[in-house]
Order: sequence, then structure tokens, then C-alpha cells
Amino acid sequence: MRERVMEHELGLDFLRVVESAAIASARTMGLGERKHSDHVAVEAMRKIMDTVPMRGQIVIGEGERDEAPMLYIGEKVGLGHKEGVTDGDTYPEVDIAVDPLEGTNLCATGSANAISVMACSEKGGLLHAPDLYMQKLIVGPSSKGAVSLDAPVKENLKAIARRLSRDIEDLVVIVLDRLRHKKLISDIRQAGARIKLISDGDLSAGISAAVAGSGVHAVMGTGGAPEGVLTAAAMKCLNGQILARFVLKEQLEDLEDRDRIPEGAVERMREMGITDPARVYDTDDLAPGKQIIFASTGVTDGTILRGVRFFGTGTRTSSVIMTTDMAAEQSKRIRFVDTVHIEGGPDTVVRF
Repeated sequence: MRERVMEHELGLDFLRVVESAAIASARTMGLGERKHSDHVAVEAMRKIMDTVPMRGQIVIGEGERDEAPMLYIGEKVGLGHKEGVTDGDTYPEVDIAVDPLEGTNLCATGSANAISVMACSEKGGLLHAPDLYMQKLIVGPSSKGAVSLDAPVKENLKAIARRLSRDIEDLVVIVLDRLRHKKLISDIRQAGARIKLISDGDLSAGISAAVAGSGVHAVMGTGGAPEGVLTAAAMKCLNGQILARFVLKEQLEDLEDRDRIPEGAVERMREMGITDPARVYDTDDLAPGKQIIFASTGVTDGTILRGVRFFGTGTRTSSVIMTTDMAAEQSKRIRFVDTVHIEGGPDTVVRF
């Protein structure tokens, strides 16, 4: 794909995709119906995605064909796949990862950091990851290359602090508030770092760890593998780093976590091309694509993005579009986009 096609054409289209999903789910914020919130986000994203001039395939989605009505893994999306389109072969072929509503519980309760997300690359540019758990370690550009997934927690914190020219006590680490992280939380506290426990949304947390001034210096712990691939796409654009490894059922102590791992997980991984379940993946392993677009819109107010705001005659959204092109001289661009969607009449007033 040419850079112009990826960034200047598809980039703005992907902005429309995540904006529509965010607006749809934001209308359900605080209603306590997380499945409904996710459903409307999926439907809105799917509707707009089919108007995008591309031949896309979902590689990270809402599930398998018989488990999700829309945006399932393997689904064909985009204008190039629609019936009656005669010039579909001229559209770029892309792999797509989506999370129409990352943080369904956050949206349902009106909590911070719910976002709508998608990432895109050329064919083969995103790891086809099954919906399993991954152990993750995410850091920003300053700490890139200084940490290891197999190193003790204290050693990683020392390395991060050294790179940032500060004490361990100055660091803030985000961890999902889960029973499986009891030892991890204890190790971080014993090392002297501060912890920000979150109920959901480790993708949003990972992005904040790679943005200077967010007050977050690392994300540690076990979360979803699909979110790991989306995080890698963002890290590729932000020059951060994610290290990750699949976690199998027998490695989980919590019975509730074990129940979320389907039988035959290893076989499913092999079907998707993953031959070594114990492999440690770096950023470029999870998102090897040379051209990547990452787009996200805030649903509720968060660390990086504001949530959707409704006013009498329109809607306001806060988004970020990140792109990287390894062949281009200026390979990375981060754009923060504040959009006012005017839905009223000619006398509508737009306020800053």
C-alpha cells in the first residue's frame, strides 16, 4: 500500500469508524448494560467500516463466526467486498484489529478510560491472536529495551527508574485489579513503586504509559491477547514497547480465569500460526506491519482522550490517529483530533 492510501485516505475513514462506535456506546453510558453498550458500538463500527474504500479482513475481532454476529475473526469488510462493486480489486488489502468498545464495564458504570479502537496494516502485518490471556509488560520510549518479561519485578522497576533519571518511589505502575495479580502487586509495593489499580481497560493504560506527561510509567500483568496486539500497533507508532507471552489454562491459579480459557486452546493457537505458546513476543512480533494506522476515540473521559460530549445540536469527540510507515522518511505521525459533529440547524453555535 502506498503511504498516501494508508494515511491520507484510510486514516480519515478510520477516524469516522471509531467516532461512530464511540458516539453510539456513549449514549448508553451509565445505564449498567455492558452487553448492550458493546452491541451498539459493534453495529455502528460495522456500518461505517463497510463504506471504507478497502478490502479488509478482521484478524482481531469480536469472536468466531458462530459466536458474534458482526466483526468476527475472518470477516471481510470494506467497500471492496460489497456486491455490485466492480472495481473492488483496486482497493488496498488490509488486516484489521478492532475493539469497538474497550472497557464495556467502564462505559456501563460511567467510569474513566472507555475507548473505541481499531488498527490496520498491510496483509500479514498484525499477529492473528486467539482470544486468550497474555502476560504483558508495557513501557514508553525512554525505557524501551531496558526491561525483560522474565526479569524480577524489582529489576524491571530499577531499569525504568534509571532510564527516567528518577527513583523507583517516583514510578507509577498500572495493574488490572484481579486476584491473579496478588503477588505482582505485592512485588511492586515491596520494590517501592506506586500502583494504580484499574478495573478494566489495559489497552488504554498501555497507551498512557507511552505518552510523556500521563503520569504512568509502566503497565504490568496479565490481560487479553487481542488487546495486546492492538497495544503493539499503538506502541509501534508511539515508539514504546510491549513484551508479551501467552498464558495457558494450567498457568492460571484463579478458577474464574481458568474458566475463560476454552478447551483446545493450544490447537487453536496452532491453527492461527502460533507454534510456540511459550514464546516472548516483542512489539514488532505482535505488529510486524511496515505501515500501520491506529485510531481511537474516547467514550468516557480518560487520561489521554476526553469522552463524547453531547449538546443540544450536536456531538463533540476527542480522538487520536497514529500512523507509521517504515519506508517513509518521516515514519511516525500522531494526530489528536477534536471533532464537532453538527446535527442542528443553521443557527447552531459551536463552542470551544
